[in-house]
Formats: sequence, structure tokens, C-alpha cells
Amino acid sequence: MTTTIEVSHVKKSYGKKVVLADINLNIKKGEIHGLIGPSGSGKTTLVKMIVGMNETDTGSIHVLSKQVPNLLLLQKIGYMAQSDALYTELTGLENLKFFAALYKLNKKEQKERIAYTTNLVNLTSELKEKVSNYSGGMKRRLSLAIGLIQDPEIIILDEPTVGIDPELRQSIWRELYRLKEEGKTIIITTHVMSEAERCDVISMIRDGGILEQGSPASLKEKYNADNFDDVFLKAGRKQT
Repeated sequence: MTTTIEVSHVKKSYGKKVVLADINLNIKKGEIHGLIGPSGSGKTTLVKMIVGMNETDTGSIHVLSKQVPNLLLLQKIGYMAQSDALYTELTGLENLKFFAALYKLNKKEQKERIAYTTNLVNLTSELKEKVSNYSGGMKRRLSLAIGLIQDPEIIILDEPTVGIDPELRQSIWRELYRLKEEGKTIIITTHVMSEAERCDVISMIRDGGILEQGSPASLKEKYNADNFDDVFLKAGRKQT
């Protein structure tokens, strides 16, 4: 399969704190790639660098064969941040229209994409309410809709299902599988190990480094584990 994202020897520090140390990744087209690890392990820093929001200290990142940061790539990347970046004084619909306009969608495309994304996240009936009145879960759902608004080639979701009820979580995963079949490349960060098992490939991140990488089945077999909590614990003990 074609490599969509290549991370090569990337390091990142803030002051004396090393956040990422010599990270190497190859993420393929049509792959759901999970970045899993505890809070503070470097997952969010890594995805922000892939998007181009942060620069590396050393090493390089190429997305669709172009080195990031690259403004032209933003049209092709859908990003849902861990912290909701929403205009709370606007309605949900106004937020969606604003971001759709940034991606230069025409009125017909805007209407179609807003209908699709809000139906996916079950937010259609609340679109005319101000975001300031939304619950935390509703804000996460709106952020996910915005991340998909321009029909991107690459979808990067940072803790996408936090605060979302189990039924809607199942619906979102069904859609992610469908998008994967369309050839979309999807990166998901999570600290929930049951979510990891839904991915094609897992990169386990701890203390700024990649602890292990492989398919869920291969990692469970390697560590003779029934679930990913055990995989992560056993891999951590091996590192120690």
C-alpha cells in the first residue's frame, strides 16, 4: 500500500523536557492507525506536528509526499483536536458554515457536507443552538463534524470518543470503517485500550518513544495477552 504519512527520526522538546524522542512511523493509505498511550506520552504533540501546527526540533514529516508544515496540505487533512476549538458565541450551524467556507466549499457542497456530518454525529436537531449552551459531549460531536467537513483524504482524530455515549461511538466507528474502505487514511489517538483493538495498526507511545508497533492481533500474540491493557503493561515491563 502507498505510504501516506512518513515520520522520520522526529524529536521534540520543550525546554529541558523531551516530549518525543526519535519517532519513526509509516502510515499507509486506507489504514486506521492508532496512537495509544497514557496522557502526557506525546500523542497530541505528534499529531499536531503531522498536521503542521508544531514544528519538529529534528527529523522530518512528509504527508502525501510533501514535507510539513505546508499550508496547501491543510485542505486535505481533517483534524479534530483534543481541546474543542469552537466559536461558542455562534450556533453549531454557523460554526460548520464558517469552517466549510475556509475550505472553499461552494453552497451546494456546504449543504451536503453539513447534512452528512451532523447526521453522523447526531447533532442535526441542535444545530441552531449557540455552542455556549452545548454540553461537553455535544461540543466533541460538533468538533468531529468540523473535522470531516471538507471530505479530507487524511483524518486525524485526537481522543474523538471522549464524552460520547456508547451507541454513538459504535456509529462513528462504523463510519470510520467505511471511510477507510474509500481509501481514507485515519489516525486516532486514545488512552482507552478497547478503542485500540479497532485499529489496523497500533503504535504504543510511552515517555516520548514508540514502545511497540503492530496489528492488535500480532501484539496480543507477542505478549500472550487477551486484551490491550495487558499488552501495554507487559510491553512497559519489558522496556523497564
